[in-house]
Amino acid sequence: MLERAYQPRVVDGLIRDLLRELPAVMVTGPRAAGKTTTAERHAASVVHLDRPAEAAAFRADPDVALAAHDEPVLLDEWQEVPTVLAAVKRAVDRDARPGRFLLTGSVRADLNAATWPGTGRVVRVPMYGMTVREQMGRAEGPPFLDRLAAGERPAILPGPPDLRGYIELALASGFPEPALHLTPRARMHWLDGYIEQLLTRDAQGIDPERDPARLRRYFEAYALNTAGTVADATLFEGAGINRKTAVAYEQLLTKLFVVDAFHAWTSNRLKRLSRGAKRYLVDAALAAAAVGLDAAAVLADGDVLGRFLDTFVAAQIRAEIASCATRPRLYHLREEHGRHEIDILAELGGSKLLAFEVKADAAPDRAAARHLVWLRDRLGERFVCGVVFHTGPAAYELGDRVVALPICALWT
Repeated sequence: MLERAYQPRVVDGLIRDLLRELPAVMVTGPRAAGKTTTAERHAASVVHLDRPAEAAAFRADPDVALAAHDEPVLLDEWQEVPTVLAAVKRAVDRDARPGRFLLTGSVRADLNAATWPGTGRVVRVPMYGMTVREQMGRAEGPPFLDRLAAGERPAILPGPPDLRGYIELALASGFPEPALHLTPRARMHWLDGYIEQLLTRDAQGIDPERDPARLRRYFEAYALNTAGTVADATLFEGAGINRKTAVAYEQLLTKLFVVDAFHAWTSNRLKRLSRGAKRYLVDAALAAAAVGLDAAAVLADGDVLGRFLDTFVAAQIRAEIASCATRPRLYHLREEHGRHEIDILAELGGSKLLAFEVKADAAPDRAAARHLVWLRDRLGERFVCGVVFHTGPAAYELGDRVVALPICALWT
């Protein structure tokens, strides 16, 4: 069997730089996002703690087992032997030289602990599914948000996708295995299997008392409402569960890194802003698989189409956040009663803002940018740039600091 060539990731440079200065780095993210494959590129030795034979020594005496490996040593799926984290803490306390340990995990196991021994000793790097930029072999260079904040406007290469092309890209997934190596038919079965394992084995590892059937119904309701500021009641009533159970399920899926919430952005310059979070599944293909949608079904429903395009764009941006020099935080904005609504806000260093709208439109006009213009006029110099992402081929100005860009600008 031929060994697959490594496809570089945006976080590679960040991991490399952090290991030059820090003793321990933890790469977190959903299962099968490529964390282990990437971390192995930066390690001198690897321990797979989800393999009983390799984990045995670490269960018996993690300090001795840890000292026997060349550094940087990668501790893969560290949450399978949680005591290894305390051993890393003790090793770092004794010798804090850089580049000693890498840890990877697909569960937020630290949330279950009364105390977190990694504080001040282990730095996290979140890693999500592959962006289209990474799939095309363009991981090098500054992230999109940094380039936009610096005043750059990306060049649009010939032959960008059309609306169906974008949906097919979204449904190809950001998980490396289905995105890079599988046919559409095999990809569908891979995603179905991923969801099955997620809602049974992975979920049981965190919450053995959960009901798989009810959790699946909740996951499906979440998928149908991805990229929405949906009321809590819509989700738990749709899943046939109560509010308390819904809160527990959302926390569970958050610990598994498959759902994400963009909190509402607020400012004392603007009044009557909604405080509800905007909920996402982290991968549009996962959402489609959960409810049995293909490209034709997505294109046939305007509401679903908008949600999936938004989820796809959010995934491209989210995956680059950790590597951004501008230190962005992602939000959404919605004025009460929906008078003004902006899909994604990136707050840079706590002051400047980038704002994004996502439209299933090949040629959006100035009316499509009215919410961005409204925000620009109220924030003044804090507003750096607003973008209307669309499904057409052209980039053009829609006003002062407001532009229309094809979605493919995120990777060209």
